Amino acid sequence: MTVKIDAKVIAEAALGLLDEVGLDGLTMRKVAAALDVQAPALYWHVKNKRELLDAMAQRVFISAVDGVEAPRQGEDWQDWVVALAGRMRRSMLRYRDGAKVLAGTYVSDEAMWRTVELTLRTLEDAGFSVVDAERVFPILLHYTVGFVIEEQVQSGAEYANGNPYDLARLAHAVDTDRYPRTARMVADVFGADSDAEFDHGLRVILAGILATRTVSETS
Repeated sequence: MTVKIDAKVIAEAALGLLDEVGLDGLTMRKVAAALDVQAPALYWHVKNKRELLDAMAQRVFISAVDGVEAPRQGEDWQDWVVALAGRMRRSMLRYRDGAKVLAGTYVSDEAMWRTVELTLRTLEDAGFSVVDAERVFPILLHYTVGFVIEEQVQSGAEYANGNPYDLARLAHAVDTDRYPRTARMVADVFGADSDAEFDHGLRVILAGILATRTVSETS
């Protein structure tokens, strides 16, 4: 049976190729081959690689927020926000270069607007002013995307001569006699549990947001 080609089908095929070719190796021709069609057939739905990346990012984001609801009664707003960021991180980690796909892309979808609305309402209910609430979602998104970009680069998949982030190799990269603190930091940072580091970073950011917010007059 012939698969009906549309932007969603094309984006999902492209995401399926990432583990094999990575973002830099992804081309419209390879996506067309994966769908068993000629490349020109794709251009009816995505005009170029920029639009392809936007469509891919939309699929990653929709997957991340599927099923997201407002905080349960008694649920702390910070825990809810951390859980939301965790969803986005896990969705990006499903694909090689998943965070690079999302970085700098344009996502226009009901799932995006609904998630932002839920976040704004949650923060306003927690006492944030409208202006401060509006600043939070971009901060969280940028931190999450940036963290995962670094996390995925450290897999070493793009290096031909082995992973330079391997702890054994890093141990030889820093002169421990001259730079003992740096050597310890490198070992601690690159040997740390990624989940714990991500959560810690989020908590630090939220603490800063909380400390600098302007409390809503209605709170």
